[in-house]
Amino acid sequence: MIGIKIARATLPASDLGRARKFYEETLGLKLVEENESGIAFDTGSGSQVAIYPSGSGGTNQATAAEFEVGDLDVEMKDLRSKGIKFEEYDLPGLKTVDGVATLGPDKGAWFKDTEGNILAVVQRV
Repeated sequence: MIGIKIARATLPASDLGRARKFYEETLGLKLVEENESGIAFDTGSGSQVAIYPSGSGGTNQATAAEFEVGDLDVEMKDLRSKGIKFEEYDLPGLKTVDGVATLGPDKGAWFKDTEGNILAVVQRV
């Protein structure tokens, strides 16, 4: 191991101000760092998500960051009340119904941030 202190998902944003507002106001995350290379938010348990200015936001077609939650239904209801639209997928091994996929005993849902990055909320059993 390389002496890791924390893990950070690092996501591109074409509009850093717009992304900051989304992560602070919509997701309710606490800003913990801001400098010339970008911003970072605390996501709990020592993990973080960092956002940096880039023109490549939203070009990744896979999950960029995952947030584990205690009650997926409650979190989805709250996010929907803030305008979040959950993605629907019908792929081999993954099908969502009303935005939710059952993954063995776990459940997950995906949505996009303002920069087009795909984020997931997951409830593990």
